[in-house]
Amino acid sequence: MTPSTASDTYFTRLLARKGQPLLIAGPCSAETEAQTLATAQGVAALGNIDLFRAGVWKPRTRPGSFEGMGAAALPWLQRVKAEFGLPCCIEVATPRHVEEALKFGIDVLWIGARTTVNPFAVQELADALTGTSVSVMVKNPVNPDVALWAGALERLARAGITDLAAIHRGFSTFAPSKYRNAPTWMLPIELKTRFPHIPLICDPSHIGGRRDLLLPIAQKALDLDYDGLMIETHPDPDHALSDSEQQVTPQRLGEILGELKYRRRSSDNADYNSKAEELRQKMDVADREIIEALARRMALVEELAEYKKENNVKILQLDRWQEIFASRPDWAGRSGVNEKFVADLYKLIHIESIRKQTEVMNKA
Repeated sequence: MTPSTASDTYFTRLLARKGQPLLIAGPCSAETEAQTLATAQGVAALGNIDLFRAGVWKPRTRPGSFEGMGAAALPWLQRVKAEFGLPCCIEVATPRHVEEALKFGIDVLWIGARTTVNPFAVQELADALTGTSVSVMVKNPVNPDVALWAGALERLARAGITDLAAIHRGFSTFAPSKYRNAPTWMLPIELKTRFPHIPLICDPSHIGGRRDLLLPIAQKALDLDYDGLMIETHPDPDHALSDSEQQVTPQRLGEILGELKYRRRSSDNADYNSKAEELRQKMDVADREIIEALARRMALVEELAEYKKENNVKILQLDRWQEIFASRPDWAGRSGVNEKFVADLYKLIHIESIRKQTEVMNKA
């Protein structure tokens, strides 16, 4: 069985019943019973939260920082469920965590980014979950690798877990960024194309790492047809024991959710559908023209490679490449096209040009 075949699950039924994105909220860490219950009371009062999240076991980058209260916090979540009617979800990283979570009736488990990156660890969790009917969410791996993310979902599906969801929490990068973890939106979209029946949930808290970024990240996720949001919430964020800068109060969470625009997947407006179809047909024509232009360019690259081969000239001409890389974005800017997009496009074109020339140069 593959994850893409599962369509009748807790997550999909909930989405169908609500007709709105799934909303998951709660503290980064369950620090004390009072703090956990205060957070639950605050988010329950919003009236639209589907799952209460709380970190129990917290894998931290370096030892010595707060690593969660462990199993001692699980009875607090039982109280959250009993007193506020909120199903609860926590992160698990070992088979022992799974055993403890199921013993205390945790409704949904999630596998964190540091675990998803390790297929051995994921397989151990899949083995521990075999024979259960618990719902499981899988965060993307720390590094930008869709195969690892997909592989984790597939391992769980092979263990018989059919109620799956994916969480996009961003990816680590050495490049300067305003984000804590770069969203790299094309990767979760790629996962969604592979497994269209698996709900895709955005975690703006870990992507942004800052409160002021939560709303724009959440809005973009909804505009990209994500199925839900997971946002960290704390009654006193500034004094949280972990991830204080990215958590918001329940009141602020309500404001963020109220400011979001929930757009439709389609429209019944006949004029819209007619105009949209007309524009899509024109885009098809433009795309064909782009591909034909690329084909002409690659034919010229191949012809140039033949001349280089005849004259014993190297493939890479750095001065020429620098000229192209400087001029094409400039041309784009003058035409109202995003310069960075064109710069990235020409990097790909250059890679393909080198591949094509190498093929010609090495041909017998």
